[in-house]
Amino acid sequence: MDSALSSPSAAGGTDSAAEGAMYLSGTDQTLVKLLVAGPFGVGKTTFIRALSETPPLHTEEVMTQTGAFVDNLAGVRDKTTTTVAIDFGRITLAGDLVLYLFGTPGQKRFRPLWQDIARGAVGALVLADTRRLADSFEVMDIIEEAGLRYAVAVNAFPDAPAHPVETLRDHLDLHDDTPLVVCDARDRDQSLDALIALVGHVLDHTPGDTA
Repeated sequence: MDSALSSPSAAGGTDSAAEGAMYLSGTDQTLVKLLVAGPFGVGKTTFIRALSETPPLHTEEVMTQTGAFVDNLAGVRDKTTTTVAIDFGRITLAGDLVLYLFGTPGQKRFRPLWQDIARGAVGALVLADTRRLADSFEVMDIIEEAGLRYAVAVNAFPDAPAHPVETLRDHLDLHDDTPLVVCDARDRDQSLDALIALVGHVLDHTPGDTA
């Protein structure tokens, strides 16, 4: 798997507890870049906010009346802001595996930016909404074209219809080994389970080291 290792800081670096809470420790850690993708208004910002162990970076802006003619608001009429660049968060698993989460804009006009963000990523979690499952197809196509492994997490909005997992899998036309989970993006434990499903999928398809 493509990754990088953090290394101890050079002599003279600070050891303050405050900085230790914000930056990686001096021990070697495996750093992994993952994407959180999905159509407009599916909950990517909420998902990263629920998981990040540091204050997440987000680039949300208030939507304007002009934007309403560009972005399809079907199913998300109450949405008032939109991500215009990236969301970013960080979470540590198993003590030495650090995941960098990059949330991508969901609108078609941001596709060139999405392609830049995807560089160096080893996998993607695609968020979906049962009120508009078809909106996820383009995102999955882009991810597949980029050669990334991915898992799908259906964000269980309160007013969204619920369906059995197998029905959702059929409607999304997923490969048999592509993980599919249902979660509430506001819930940290459920969101973490979705992320772990993605990480497991990526690791399962990572070639082992050869001597």
